[in-house]
Amino acid sequence: MVAGALAEAAAWRLVASGRSVWRTMALTLGALGVLALLTGRPSLASHVSAPAAALGGLGSGAALYLATRAFLLVVRGWDALGGDSARLYGHAIGLSAASVLALSAVVVAGEEIFWRGLFQARLEVSWSAAWAAAVTWLTFVTANAFGANLAVLLGAAVGGAVWVGLAWWSGGLLASLACHAVWTGLMIAVPPVRR
Repeated sequence: MVAGALAEAAAWRLVASGRSVWRTMALTLGALGVLALLTGRPSLASHVSAPAAALGGLGSGAALYLATRAFLLVVRGWDALGGDSARLYGHAIGLSAASVLALSAVVVAGEEIFWRGLFQARLEVSWSAAWAAAVTWLTFVTANAFGANLAVLLGAAVGGAVWVGLAWWSGGLLASLACHAVWTGLMIAVPPVRR
């Protein structure tokens, strides 16, 4: 778990130094997701039914996207955030829309399988669900902070809180995976900031 968190932090440092966010993070998080699956630990949903978890996640993803759009509308004059957002979207230049969506699917799946499916679930074995969620969120935000990008940091802080909350509520990663996939897909397909 520690090695995985450090690997994501190192990947974000590479992105901060100019590497493609999509290729770098897809490779890193795809590998972390596969390794997490090999532990046999990830659960889809143990506190609610799988359809309830999926619907809760899909609805939360759409709500998170709308909240992101509203927030960015309110702070549109925040130059630092606007510049970091534009740089993040600039990483997609030279990639087809299909490539970006495919790479983002790997990023989202790997990140959710590792962070909510393994990291948070493993901490819940020894700690309360609340402590496991808090430590997972804090470690996730810290790893993402190494990207030195305000848009990534805010996304990790707010999105990460929603995703650990959904994993806590549902008892697995299906709700957070659905939420993260919808939010990321909408952020790519209908970006709230100018590319």
